[in-house]
Amino acid sequence: MLTVESLSFAYESEAVLEDIGFQLGRGELMAVMGESGCGKSTLLKLIYGELPFEQGSIRWKDHAIKGPAYQLLPGAPFMKYLAQDFDLMPFISVEENIAKFLSVHYPEETARRTEELLETMELTAYRGKQVRYLSGGQQQRVALARVLAQKPELLLLDEPFGHIDHFRRNKLRRNLFEYLKREEISCLCATHDHNDVLPFADRVMVLRDREILDLRPTREIFEQPARLYTAYLLGEANLIPINILKSYASTTRNIIVYAHELRVSQKSGLEVSVEHSYYMGGYYRVYGRMEGEKGVYFNSEKALEAGENIFLNVSLETINKRLPI
Repeated sequence: MLTVESLSFAYESEAVLEDIGFQLGRGELMAVMGESGCGKSTLLKLIYGELPFEQGSIRWKDHAIKGPAYQLLPGAPFMKYLAQDFDLMPFISVEENIAKFLSVHYPEETARRTEELLETMELTAYRGKQVRYLSGGQQQRVALARVLAQKPELLLLDEPFGHIDHFRRNKLRRNLFEYLKREEISCLCATHDHNDVLPFADRVMVLRDREILDLRPTREIFEQPARLYTAYLLGEANLIPINILKSYASTTRNIIVYAHELRVSQKSGLEVSVEHSYYMGGYYRVYGRMEGEKGVYFNSEKALEAGENIFLNVSLETINKRLPI
């Protein structure tokens, strides 16, 4: 188990993280989300032992991680870290880059593991190619295979699919995260992409203003976001007064409503003037303005004409789910 307690860090005089504390269990995948500069990458580097810290503690089971002042080289045998720069060996092949980190004393096992990782990361066709001739996305897949080679107990991933083509990304996500679950590898994954999070993460940590803003199970944090900022990280969201959605409501309190939760009606509900319709494939994302000129995003099965007035409704189930927040 990874245990982080009262961790704080600053670059010179600028505080980046303050009083960070959490635990990560065996085989658990935790996503770390937040806007650029919130400290996601810094947190991973601290856990890896790459950066010094003066306040707090980091432990994996009984092993204390103390930073570069106590350990010249970062990392530990039980832990692997994939940064946004891949640190590959450019003049040897893809297969050699992966096998380099496996034991030479067990050639059959090394060959089997190398083949398994080539298939998992869809690199079989490039096995003999020197890494320097690969694209950025292909190199990222080699880097992913390398960090998995020795079956670490703890894996730290920083934007693991950022360089990978969109058409290949979905399958690789499934391959990687299902592999981690199967092998019971604990993983902390810093990401901007909610598609890395919603189908796979057990919990989500949201960082903002140097602190943990929220840390809950993924489904709970999505269905009951405590703040609009959190909802924005996980989907297109709006902040709407309840009494505008339901005229009989006795409160003017705002609630968070995702675009997909708003239903278009021609008869009654929240009146909206359409401004733009954006084709999204299986639906349209529509932007309109409601009372008071406030903007709102919602989904529609068909394109709506600019200037058209329609009504939007939200289910009572959705409203009740958001009211306790």
